[in-house]
Amino acid sequence: MNLPTVADFVLPATGNSEFRLSAHRGHPVVLYFYPKDNTPGCTNEGIAFRDLHAEFLQLGCVIAGVSRDTLKSHESFRAKYEFPFVLLSDTEEKLCTQLGVIKFKNMYGKQVRGIERSTFLIDQNGRLAREWRGVKVAGHAEEVLAAALALRA
Repeated sequence: MNLPTVADFVLPATGNSEFRLSAHRGHPVVLYFYPKDNTPGCTNEGIAFRDLHAEFLQLGCVIAGVSRDTLKSHESFRAKYEFPFVLLSDTEEKLCTQLGVIKFKNMYGKQVRGIERSTFLIDQNGRLAREWRGVKVAGHAEEVLAAALALRA
């Protein structure tokens, strides 16, 4: 199976750090994109990844949440729900554009541009192993964990 390589990127991350994809070579990486900090669906998704974090760690997996929110917003969201993984701030939509997650959605009868809830599983060699678009939160983190486990097989 010839998987596409995900282009390297650098984004500001919580914990006063930077996240560079190439720095995680040798480990699978889960990038989950969500619309907005402190909203019900996004909070539930983060909590699901948080609750399974130890199992992802056992597989050597790195998890990072990505949205267009500021680092300040991310820091408070992360602290409030005790997320053990970093949140990446893509205010300029560079990574969102690279992975094609910006979509027009209907909100209260109006067309709004926003992030389509999406997740990407990148293998230890930096190749896209799996992607989920238009994600429904319930059961999603478990599905990603199963896919990460299958990478080891």
